[in-house]
Amino acid sequence: MGAGEGKQGKGLVRSWAQRYLNLGFVAGFLLVLLTYIVVTQQFAITSPDAVPTMTPHRKQAISAPGAGVTGTPEGRVEEKAETKPVDASSGDETPKEEQQQQHDAEPEWKKPEDTVATEEEPPKRDDTAAEPLDNGKVVCTTEGPFSDTCDVFGDVRTNGTAHTVTLVPATETESREWKIQPYVRRGMSGISEVTVTQLDSTSAASPAPACTVTHRVPAIVFALGGLTGNYFHDFSDALVPLFVASRRYGGEVQLLASNIQPWWLGKYEAVVRRLSKYDVVDLDHDDQIRCFPSVTVGLRMHKEFDIVPELVPGGAPLSMVDFTAFLRETYTLPRAAPISLMKDISPPEDQEKRKPRLMLLHRGHYRKFVNVPEIVKAAEKAGFEVSIADPRFDVRVEELARSVNSFDVLLGVHGAGLTNAVFMPTGAVVIQVVPYGNLEHMAKVDFGDPVADMGLRYLEYSITAEESTLLEMLGPDHPVIKDPESVHRSGWDKVAEYYLGKQDVRVDVERFAPTLALAIEHLRQK
Repeated sequence: MGAGEGKQGKGLVRSWAQRYLNLGFVAGFLLVLLTYIVVTQQFAITSPDAVPTMTPHRKQAISAPGAGVTGTPEGRVEEKAETKPVDASSGDETPKEEQQQQHDAEPEWKKPEDTVATEEEPPKRDDTAAEPLDNGKVVCTTEGPFSDTCDVFGDVRTNGTAHTVTLVPATETESREWKIQPYVRRGMSGISEVTVTQLDSTSAASPAPACTVTHRVPAIVFALGGLTGNYFHDFSDALVPLFVASRRYGGEVQLLASNIQPWWLGKYEAVVRRLSKYDVVDLDHDDQIRCFPSVTVGLRMHKEFDIVPELVPGGAPLSMVDFTAFLRETYTLPRAAPISLMKDISPPEDQEKRKPRLMLLHRGHYRKFVNVPEIVKAAEKAGFEVSIADPRFDVRVEELARSVNSFDVLLGVHGAGLTNAVFMPTGAVVIQVVPYGNLEHMAKVDFGDPVADMGLRYLEYSITAEESTLLEMLGPDHPVIKDPESVHRSGWDKVAEYYLGKQDVRVDVERFAPTLALAIEHLRQK
């Protein structure tokens, strides 16, 4: 091979080598570029730095349903989530600590402070807060022998001077209206009605009044007056129904009283203070628009001076035993049980010293005992230590309660004094002397059933015509003596006039002795 051919061969080799080198460089560059692109895309998908771009949309959907992309399925899911508790296993990204704080947060109605707002800027509603059961509903009860009531749930606003309770509906509703007399006995004169209104959600003709005071607790609207002022009706018509309506709230309830009686609230202040931690609002003179999560309008009487556990609202049944225990706590009464006379628990000489105590209620007017010394002697002969009591209207309830609680037996003619059975220790004895005139049913309804439901032993002694002062007043041939049924047929006025208003009692102590013996026997069984 010649020199020229050699040089030409070497140049050809270098040309091919350069060409392959250039192709390799290009291929390598493309490979590196492709690798960079792939890695970058993977990094963008998996990196936490990509999450914040989505977070604002998610938060907006939770806090303000309807904002953002609400037409998407995701938007609808987020709106739904605000009223449904989040399960930790659902994959929700809320930290566990935050979920626990949301779970442990106190409900709005349990916050002790009220929020005052001006009419120009009404308080804002927290639509994400947990709403009470039956939110936006009015449940009225007009059945039963005594009372009408309405329970209103949701955005409820009271106007005291106008005697209105208004529900601002959260969902589409029609306008409705109820008239409720908030006293426990319907048709009672002198008691103003309260108008309960459910607004029409589709009409702007009657806008809701703006809140001036927002309460975080429920409210109860009730009326005093009526028959209150009579000691029996103070309990039967007010204290017992108020206990039933408010006890479930543990004091976290606002009371609004129509026809307010300052003396009544003063007399029973200790009881009212334990039922509500807040001052009672004088509804008739209250010019505020008060907003509540729920309002009960009216008190419900189940029976005279009694509680039917199955009818108690709130799911936790109460009874008269609970009511009397509540009173013992309220007035710090020391005795929860009467003396025990069970045999063989102490020497005979000690048993002689431990006599059961009997309180004899001596009325100062009609239906009074006219032979008190004989009754006292018979009771002492039966084994009692006897004290005579004539409770005055103006006596402090605390003093009366403490005195009554120290006795084991309460004895009295049918009348308001027997109401003091509420302060007796559970298991004690109440003896009701029933006046002449076929009054046994009334005696049983007013005191017999309630006393038994208090966990007390109830004994009844019905007097004969010979034990009534009506006999010597009217003679044996008068219809009041001879035919009590005819007097009942003539109407309540005559019954009240004669049998309750003109009659006194002279107990036949020999005939009465077995009743006293039954009381002693009951205490021996305790």
